[in-house]
Amino acid sequence: MITDINSEDRLVQATFADHLHDVLGWESLYAFNDETFGPAGTLGRASERDVVLVRDLRAAVQLLNPDLPESAREQAVEKLTRVDFARSLVQHNKKFHDFIRNGVPVEWRDAGGQARHSRARVIDFRDAANNRFLAVRELKIKGLRAPEFNRRADIICFVNGLPLVFIELKAVYLNMRAGYDNNLSDYLSETSINHAFHHNAFLIVSNGDRARYGSITSKWEHFAEWKRNDEKDQGSVEAEVLLNSMLAKEQNCFPKIASQTNNKE
Repeated sequence: MITDINSEDRLVQATFADHLHDVLGWESLYAFNDETFGPAGTLGRASERDVVLVRDLRAAVQLLNPDLPESAREQAVEKLTRVDFARSLVQHNKKFHDFIRNGVPVEWRDAGGQARHSRARVIDFRDAANNRFLAVRELKIKGLRAPEFNRRADIICFVNGLPLVFIELKAVYLNMRAGYDNNLSDYLSETSINHAFHHNAFLIVSNGDRARYGSITSKWEHFAEWKRNDEKDQGSVEAEVLLNSMLAKEQNCFPKIASQTNNKE
């Protein structure tokens, strides 16, 4: 069941999305009730069950791996979108984290029939301009194990089509923990939409003023505040500081942050 969100929640969403777009240079898109599906649709999703934007992913793999044959590039896309119901959320996340950091293992046979092996790059960590940074508001997602479960994500930040950052927002007068207890905990369960976190680097919970970040394995007490951009800066827990620190495109900080957060517990 999808419930309406109030105007205060929507205002916080808009403020975050505007900051990502106007200050940090992310593309921004509002998907709820406006999304069309199919290869030429709004995001290229086939259905609400898709959490990877395959159209963007395929374009990135092609751009970053011009020397690989098309068959090898398609292998990379297939491996990055494959869901194995025998694997847990953490197992999926660990595997995809390796692919994102180190490249996706691919193989093919050359014209002489010899087996060739390589790793297909997914994100360009040296030149941010070679990546697409897209923040999507209110994306509808259906569960895989239980398709009747419908959820609506406040903001998902995609890099080259991969859902790397999940932002849960509440109205400014609400306690942030409500976003974790009432929403994130549900989304992360196997019977809900936990496939939306298979590629996740980190989670952010905010009420528009305060903000905390953590990993898919973090309990609430392990969600941390980001107090400053630099050790010399005056301490602050404002959401703006966290966004500027963790989602600045030129830093390409996703694997670094993912490694830090996944090892917190």
